[in-house]
Amino acid sequence: MNQMTNEWTELIRWAGYLQLGVVVGSLAVPYLLQWRNELSSVRTLIKQVFWTYAGYILCTNLFFAILSIFLAPSLADGTELATAICLFITLYWGARLVIQFFYFDKKGIPSGGVYRYGEWLLSLCFVFFTIVYGGAALLRVWGAP
Repeated sequence: MNQMTNEWTELIRWAGYLQLGVVVGSLAVPYLLQWRNELSSVRTLIKQVFWTYAGYILCTNLFFAILSIFLAPSLADGTELATAICLFITLYWGARLVIQFFYFDKKGIPSGGVYRYGEWLLSLCFVFFTIVYGGAALLRVWGAP
């Protein structure tokens, strides 16, 4: 493994730990944003679909964390599969970043420091994830074996 690959391996591993933090933090979101109360007037099917999507997102984020923590060298090895997986994760977090800044209605965010700092911390994580996995996807272009 060359030096560049070693550096990307560590960045990917750190991204994994941060994604694990996002997963743990996500467990508080339904409480902090009062999802049960907000969804109380919505039809049962809509609630079920909403909670199903939330579960899929949580599991996807957890899978990315586990993959990045335990298989970071494989994700940084520049193979076609590693490139494809890193590109997918880049698109996933890049889309989440775009949604954060250009789609979410900021008027709906509760006031208070924890919400403001939480949003900034999440946004920084999304930027970091997008850069790390995007860079790792480009390892093949940069000449990693």
